[in-house]
Amino acid sequence: MSTFSRFAPRLQEAIVARLGWTNLREVQEQAGAALLDGKNAVVLAPTAGGKTEAATFPLLSQMIVEPPQGVGAIYVAPIKALLNNQEDRLGLYTEMVGLDRFVWHGDTSDARRRRFLKEPVELLMTTPESLEVMHVSRRIDEQRLFSDLRMVIIDEVHALAGTDRGGHLMSLVERIARLSRFDVQRVGLSATVGNPSAILEWLQGTSQREGVVVDPPKPPARRDLLVLHRDSLAPLAQAAARIAKGKKSLFFCQSRSMTEAVAEHMRHAETEVFVHHSAVSREERERAEERFHHGSDACIVCTSTLELGIDVGDLDRVLQAEAPDTVNSFLQRMGRTGRRAGQAANTTFFCATTEGVLQAIALVELAKSGWVEPVELDRRCWPVLIHQLLAMSLASDGVTADDAWEHLAVVPDLAGIDRTEYDRLVRWMLEDGGLRMASGRLVLGPEAERRFGRRNFMELFAVFSSPQSYTVQTEDGRAVGTLTQAFVDRLVDDVSSFLLGGRAWAVNRIQHDDRRILVRSAPRGRQPTWGGFVPQFLGRELAERVRDILTSDVEFGFLDDLAATALRERREEFRGIFDEDAGGIEYDDSEIRWWTFAGGRINTTLRSAMGAICGSWSIIPDNFLLRVRGDDLTPQYFEQVLERVRDPAFWDDEDTWSQISADLPGYRLSKFQPLMPAWVEREVVANYLLDVAAARRWIKSYFQL
Repeated sequence: MSTFSRFAPRLQEAIVARLGWTNLREVQEQAGAALLDGKNAVVLAPTAGGKTEAATFPLLSQMIVEPPQGVGAIYVAPIKALLNNQEDRLGLYTEMVGLDRFVWHGDTSDARRRRFLKEPVELLMTTPESLEVMHVSRRIDEQRLFSDLRMVIIDEVHALAGTDRGGHLMSLVERIARLSRFDVQRVGLSATVGNPSAILEWLQGTSQREGVVVDPPKPPARRDLLVLHRDSLAPLAQAAARIAKGKKSLFFCQSRSMTEAVAEHMRHAETEVFVHHSAVSREERERAEERFHHGSDACIVCTSTLELGIDVGDLDRVLQAEAPDTVNSFLQRMGRTGRRAGQAANTTFFCATTEGVLQAIALVELAKSGWVEPVELDRRCWPVLIHQLLAMSLASDGVTADDAWEHLAVVPDLAGIDRTEYDRLVRWMLEDGGLRMASGRLVLGPEAERRFGRRNFMELFAVFSSPQSYTVQTEDGRAVGTLTQAFVDRLVDDVSSFLLGGRAWAVNRIQHDDRRILVRSAPRGRQPTWGGFVPQFLGRELAERVRDILTSDVEFGFLDDLAATALRERREEFRGIFDEDAGGIEYDDSEIRWWTFAGGRINTTLRSAMGAICGSWSIIPDNFLLRVRGDDLTPQYFEQVLERVRDPAFWDDEDTWSQISADLPGYRLSKFQPLMPAWVEREVVANYLLDVAAARRWIKSYFQL
């Protein structure tokens, strides 16, 4: 029996009459069968591959047969823009079978919210943060709203799993599931993810339903790829303008400042350009999206804001400045094209650096091999634990420590924290003022009220900080530019340096009260460090593929002449470094360069390990190497330190690693850090910067080569 024939007759008629469909896609057949059979599912399909319908059609069929009292399903999206984009589509699907949907996020008016609460509709579309608002609001009767809930659909699930926001969402799902008379069915939608079975296990939580990954075979498709190399931004933007002329294209950049610079250069080349990033007004972003729906000659220069499943219509070209950090991002972006019959999915990389050329090649080659990054799931997500304690203490008349633990202990992202650690945290928060005890219940403490009480506790509803801009100034008051808070949160006074306006700056101090960063020119020879430079950590697999490209003679047909020349020149520079005798280590009079190609977190961990053995050395890691300098640095001494690092006993010494964690810079990775005891904060920072297990595995494989 086909899945279509199992749908309620009213839905079958609507699909044929209103949509004009004559059949379902394979992903819709498979997902529909699984969901109608009552299974939890992770559904994988390319962008515009039919995932939304694969999840919603079986849901609508069920709600037609047994109409819910209140909300029957929740559709969760990671960003408001995706909700707005899906509003009309899901509105059509619900309306055509006599049901309705409601979108609730930060821009939804109070009047509309009140109407919804008075007369709830079957499908609620929202974000994790707005769902939290509904939880803590005392004017919302959650039991009435969610007692008949059947399904939760999480779109772009890969963007949430393994993050603080994902842990927050799973806690919310578990809290809502307790209100329903059903074992709430969970569905995750994604285009690309390397470990879908792990995502499914995370998504299932306390549900007792059987789970399944729906991942139908994808037919081979043609891809048009090109890597261009120019020596500066202006000629790159001019080349992009020529390619974009007369077409609809997205130009992805890795930073907001680059989007503005690229857009300005392209405008000078008489290309119609729009800019789309988080600092652009909502009206401007919507104008850009609307232009795409009805135009045929425009380029949106954007950051990752358009990487997720926002539909900007049939796209001709995807353009990319330098290269994204992951295969996942590359595939998501390329997947915006190739939707029309006869059109190939495509990406053109515009690289001003040889490193960008190498990274683009590595991404393409990894994708061709079928490899995609696995999502790293976190079972000890302390920021979410603290956030949920505060949220539950704010709701109603507080919560007992036992009741809070009963709920939090089943959240997958908190499963690695035991009751003893939880009790220790609660005691500390009571002493520190984050919480207080009232009639045996935990309620919000004075310190938490001081930090999060503004605007009726709106800042507490999100597990992450609201985006802010910081002004960068020299000590004499001269403005240099601005940085985003996400960038600033990884800077450290008197430690970090970064590039801005084409110059390197060293951080003197960060003033969070008036959002200013006071800087000085970085000393000559001081490299912008991983702690304050825009590129994020690259994974080991991507870094190692760059090494393989450098040490091979393979030619790549998707490089332009200048990119091919840059590759040949860099290969020549590396000739001899990876000979058996050299082993990837360069010695000269001023420094030793250890070319590990192990990725950012492993190299940072190696830096900490070597620093614990020889504290007098200056060790600067990046994604590909460690630069070592010091007055007492000699090849012989360096080899002795490597022997220590090679010893498994070094990695088993818990006291050494506890001291390393304690000595890490005070990076501000969560807005809840001020409410963390020192032992929790050290673990949070160490887990972000270090990966001891992966570094240990890498060391073992390196010395076996």
